[in-house]
Amino acid sequence: MANPELNRKTQTKVEDSSSLKGTLTSVLLLGGFLVLSWIGVFLLFINRF
Repeated sequence: MANPELNRKTQTKVEDSSSLKGTLTSVLLLGGFLVLSWIGVFLLFINRF
């Protein structure tokens, strides 16, 4: 018995490659916040001595 689904061509929906500028911006902002937080905690630690 032949399988009719084997010869049917299926098209996969490919999403358009959208711009990742918003992702880069949010990652940079989050990274900047983390770095500034660590610097603040480090300075607080140094000033306690």
